[in-house]
Amino acid sequence: MNLKFIRIASVMTLASGVTALAAGDGWTELFNGKDLSGWIQRGGKAKYTVAEGCIVGSTVLGTDNSFLCTEEDYGDFILELDFKDNPMLNSGVQFRSHCFTQSTTIQNGAKEIKVPAGRVHGYQCEIDMDPVKKRWWTAGIYDEARRGWLYPADGEPGKVGLEFTAQGAKVSQAGEWNHLRIEAIGSSIKTWLNGEPRATINDSMTPSGLIGLQVHGIGKDVTKEGIKVSFKNIRLQTVHRAAAANTLTAEEKAAGWKLLWDGQTSDGWRSAKSDKFPANGWEIKDGVLSVLAAGGAESAAGGDIITRDRYANFELTADFKITPGANSGIKYFVQPNLGAVTGAGAKASTGSAIGPEFQVLDDAFHPDAKLGRNGNRTLASLYDLIPAATNKPVVPMGDWNHARIISRGQHVEHWLNGQKVLEYERGSPEFRAAVAQSKFKNTPGFGDWADGHILLQDHGNSVSYRNLKLRVLPTE
Repeated sequence: MNLKFIRIASVMTLASGVTALAAGDGWTELFNGKDLSGWIQRGGKAKYTVAEGCIVGSTVLGTDNSFLCTEEDYGDFILELDFKDNPMLNSGVQFRSHCFTQSTTIQNGAKEIKVPAGRVHGYQCEIDMDPVKKRWWTAGIYDEARRGWLYPADGEPGKVGLEFTAQGAKVSQAGEWNHLRIEAIGSSIKTWLNGEPRATINDSMTPSGLIGLQVHGIGKDVTKEGIKVSFKNIRLQTVHRAAAANTLTAEEKAAGWKLLWDGQTSDGWRSAKSDKFPANGWEIKDGVLSVLAAGGAESAAGGDIITRDRYANFELTADFKITPGANSGIKYFVQPNLGAVTGAGAKASTGSAIGPEFQVLDDAFHPDAKLGRNGNRTLASLYDLIPAATNKPVVPMGDWNHARIISRGQHVEHWLNGQKVLEYERGSPEFRAAVAQSKFKNTPGFGDWADGHILLQDHGNSVSYRNLKLRVLPTE
């Protein structure tokens, strides 16, 4: 197998200790394909009809934005639907939104936002595929009638989100059917367009609300009168979140998961250099395990910590939060008896224990991101060997990212925030070639060991971990 990453169209692994559960077959159809039962129009006078199994919205001159809304409110969920929009028409999908019969004032910090009576307001997954105006902004997140653009940034995304716009131009299918996916789980909100990750924010202004299909107002522009946007295959899956960090749900227990860290003590962990847990350099507080800042030196303060047990075939998940400019890592198949190496592969007097590493790094400000080859020292990469996918989803600084590592036989996968970002085969010619070009070139049999410890790295920067979970996998 070549060393490569695989992008996936539908992601069911959720971040931050969240497990997807649903009643019945897991999905609820919000549209029956025949009529508008369960839906009600709010705001504006655009026309909504049903034709050929689709909800069709048509523009009307001189009316405000119109929304066909669910009668029910929804909190934590995954929503999927298909849409086809005339490129001349801006549209969108509201979620966790509201519409009140009286005018309302919303407090946003020190600022008051006044929302008129009957005005739909809240989060909107944008639909905008205008090749003339180069508005490739579909699956951006807009806060309708409240704060404006939330992702890719405040202000007009065509000016401040050029990378987002460029990606949109590649993945959008203007005038054709497209697929949207929206995940709203706690404060985490994510979107996908045609299987590609688009937006990721953490925002808690509205925990629940209606879902609405927008027909944007066109003012008095007669060239846009009667143009249409269509929706179909609208389905929703309710998500139940774990009650607390560092706990297991009944479903996780049944699936064989165990807590790799109990959230309170150092049980199950020790220093990579001794049989005891480090006396300093690490902190356990409020359900979070943190390596403390110590000037950025590698394993010079408290040092790395490793599990007391060794593992071969496993699935490991963990939340991690980095600070600006920070460096750490999650290693596996760790061999603490092997000496540390320098960047050139020579023996080092101090340094981290040896093992393949899921890199934990602030790519924007830590110099390691620009070292190595082709980005193979960046976040979620197999450190110094294989780079993670360049389109990897990264949450904003200060929020929790979610790592997932799968090791079964010789096959290993790295996942970041629900997306597979690389995979490789231990011992393959491609893997050995990558090792030969790395700092581990002089470490005999690097990465080919039968088993090893799990390690959290002390690189002298402040990085936090929680929800460390593992299940042993059967060999195949």
